[in-house]
Amino acid sequence: MLSAKAQYAIHALTYLGEHFQQGYIPINQIAEKRKIPAKFLEAILLELRKANILGSKAGKNGGYYLLREPGEIPMVQILRLMDGPIALLPCVSKKFYEPCRLCPYPENDCNIRRIFLEVRDATLLVIEGKSLADLMQISPGTDSDFVI
Repeated sequence: MLSAKAQYAIHALTYLGEHFQQGYIPINQIAEKRKIPAKFLEAILLELRKANILGSKAGKNGGYYLLREPGEIPMVQILRLMDGPIALLPCVSKKFYEPCRLCPYPENDCNIRRIFLEVRDATLLVIEGKSLADLMQISPGTDSDFVI
């Protein structure tokens, strides 16, 4: 399940994507338009800036902006940055691997691990090919400007 942090990051990034190359977008504008608590949003945007997804300018006319086009920002990068591993078990994680502390079996003999490797691979098959631009697609027939 996506955390609130990841969902808010996606909402903020899609808003910034909709305003790509339109200058600095103030944090209070993003918070208001996407209904994100400003303090929480501030921490999220700082994390995205440190990961070189966003740029920023301080001051009265400052704000945040995307450093790359929405199509060049991988969804998997956003999710890993906000929530950590994509895999549901540490022993199947590609980027955050750890042996399972609770498993009594050797990894190669563990049926749980085998199934969750399939789950990880199926999930990655979908999200590794998606970008922020894909997250910005509006569903036909909706009145809202964003659906997640």
